[in-house]
Amino acid sequence: MSETRVNVLIVGSGGREHALAAAVARSPRAGRILVAPGNAGTCEVGENIPVEPTDFDGLVKLARDRQIDLTIVGPEAPLCAGIVDRFQKEGLRIFGPTRAAARIEGDKAYAKALMRAADVPTADARVFTRFEDARTYVLTRSEGLVVKASGLAAGKGVVVCDTPAQTVLTLEKFMIERAFGDAADTVIVEERLQGEELSVLALISGRAICLLETAQDHKRLGDGDTGANTGGMGAFSPAPCATPNVLRAVERDVLLPIVDALARESHPYQGVLYAGLMLTPAGPKVLEFNCRFGDPEAQVILPRIRSDFLDLIEAVVDGRLEEADLQWDDGAAVCVVLASRGYPGPVEDGKVIDGLEAARRVPGVQVYHAGTRPLEHRILSKGGRVLAVTGLSETHEEARRRAYEAVGCLRFDGMQFRTDIGNRAL
Repeated sequence: MSETRVNVLIVGSGGREHALAAAVARSPRAGRILVAPGNAGTCEVGENIPVEPTDFDGLVKLARDRQIDLTIVGPEAPLCAGIVDRFQKEGLRIFGPTRAAARIEGDKAYAKALMRAADVPTADARVFTRFEDARTYVLTRSEGLVVKASGLAAGKGVVVCDTPAQTVLTLEKFMIERAFGDAADTVIVEERLQGEELSVLALISGRAICLLETAQDHKRLGDGDTGANTGGMGAFSPAPCATPNVLRAVERDVLLPIVDALARESHPYQGVLYAGLMLTPAGPKVLEFNCRFGDPEAQVILPRIRSDFLDLIEAVVDGRLEEADLQWDDGAAVCVVLASRGYPGPVEDGKVIDGLEAARRVPGVQVYHAGTRPLEHRILSKGGRVLAVTGLSETHEEARRRAYEAVGCLRFDGMQFRTDIGNRAL
């Protein structure tokens, strides 16, 4: 492998993007690292540039002006809007799926149809564009169901309902009150699956598939998986439920057929594909596909990669993933998200964050910034999820202890977090 320095642009501003920047920075081949727009943590490993992720003209100009060799896209919105298509048209190297391939996340109704066509196991579902039709269907059922906005809703457009009445109220919120705007023009109503949840991410380049280490996410706001659905309140890796047999089934029955289906539709996939799964008594079933690294899954998976992360990303982009050498730390990682008061609803920004230096001094801890901004010599909160605190160790128990020790060092007004992240792994 050539030792030529590679200048990298990372698009996004959250905890996932801080984890991506840190992973790239570990490569001996990393040159300049730019993050657009970044946060108060990414500027510690690279240079923040105030360009928004959906400002494609600005990002193309930035890549040209700063001689960027490779762009890595973090969030789903620019991927679903076609940033990869634009960069490729401009002759710029970029990691991520095209707009057509990213539709697997941006349009859940399309993803359901694709899964049915490819015989990928998933929950039974109905798709609706009219509230009256959805309500009529729900009132024929006796059990609780899951309501999903078909479009992008920042990870919050999924509600697990306990009763038909709650399902109808959720449909009203989505389709009448327009809680998620155009994202809920089309709504999926599907059966509630029972079992253990699992996140499996894989690097994909055409028909080549390279599984990453597994993780489990904690979506609900409160301890014991209670409260509102969020973008993710924590995660741990690896997931003990991901046995070799489970992973073989996921690759054979989920990833291979969906990648082949995309290729048959002339949308070959390039990037990372995230499969959110439920391990049911009948085997793994797909809850959702995402077209990017998960957040906070990235904050527990990326720190465990021992191979050169930049080499891996370039192998995907250049179509030589089969040659990639992927090696892992044998230990465990546990990530605890610190969120603002009011999250996942409206929050107040601008809260001073104390204790960052003390938290970083805890052995085996990485503090990833998610919603932060610098102001003079202080760091302020900016958004719902503020920090992601990852503990690394040989065991889940010690990784969890380290993460929570570091959490105990941190303070900002209204800080909320779960106290049971990683318990499932114990």
